[in-house]
Amino acid sequence: MTLSVDIRHQLGAFSLDAAFTSDGGVTALFGRSGSGKTSIIRIIAGLIQPDHGRISLNGAVLADTDSQIFVPRHRRRFGCVFQEARLFPHLSVRQNLNYGSWFAPKSECGESFDGVVDLLGIAALLDRRPAKLSGGEKQRVAIGRALLSSPRLLLMDEPLAALDEARKAEILPYLERLRDETKVPIIYVSHSIAEVARLANRVVVLRDGKVEATGPAVEIFSQLSGPQAADRREAGVLLEGRVEHVDHEHCLTIVALKAAKLFVPGEAAGVGETVRVHIPARDVMLATARPEGLSALNILEGRVIAIGTAAGGMVDVKMECGGDTVLARITQFSAERLGLEIGLPIHAVIKTVALEP
Repeated sequence: MTLSVDIRHQLGAFSLDAAFTSDGGVTALFGRSGSGKTSIIRIIAGLIQPDHGRISLNGAVLADTDSQIFVPRHRRRFGCVFQEARLFPHLSVRQNLNYGSWFAPKSECGESFDGVVDLLGIAALLDRRPAKLSGGEKQRVAIGRALLSSPRLLLMDEPLAALDEARKAEILPYLERLRDETKVPIIYVSHSIAEVARLANRVVVLRDGKVEATGPAVEIFSQLSGPQAADRREAGVLLEGRVEHVDHEHCLTIVALKAAKLFVPGEAAGVGETVRVHIPARDVMLATARPEGLSALNILEGRVIAIGTAAGGMVDVKMECGGDTVLARITQFSAERLGLEIGLPIHAVIKTVALEP
């Protein structure tokens, strides 16, 4: 599946000028509030007709202003999931799900009702009304309803934004199953690095209505001046590795990187599985000599390959550690005290409890 988007649109004083492609899996539209993410997804859905440009899916044109083509939203067969679940309050969960099935073409062999119920873990909810569901449960039902319409593309506009951290943790594993166990491509809108790092195969970074960067998630979140650099709390990198061992006694997972190992809290993955680990820059300390007598389990050897421009007394330091990139955000004073320079051997000390399980 290839979605091609090349659009320009004026919304009051806001100008949208974006071009990108998505080749299946989960493509995340990432950026701060007001960067144009929701406007793009509404244009893809057919809710807004662009002023100029072209959108196509697998070569089939959905919108082309030069040729005056605009396929209405009900003929695009896209499933949509929004911040609010928007379930019918007078219908049970089963009836809400069946409503989605009414839109599936009879000739299409999409996801089965039982398969979707199992995928999203909502069998126990089928006879309940939406008022009796938690926020996370409502969103799972909304996703199930969208899947049962047999969509060619699933559009998800910040589906976790209205949930608290506990509900987000509840629904994220189901989104991962959706990504891994169905063939439905997904365009996922979010301003959360943690969500995008965990779910996305490809990332389109937006700023002020324009595409700032696009590429595989691991590459995008390893750039020193990438999107994470703008947020002091969420700055970090995304590393990919293989689960080498699970220490059940200490509830730790050992992940093999290219040339090092990471101890990650929890036992969420099995031996041999490929996993991603988000390492927050604020939780990486630097040392010019290997430290001893620390509680930190993760000490990676490397060298400095980039030093960002100081801002607000802080500086980003990018390191190459055995083929993997690690980012640290430290004070400008610490960088000067350590005498940091390009090529300097360095040790990155990462608190195990800071890593995403």
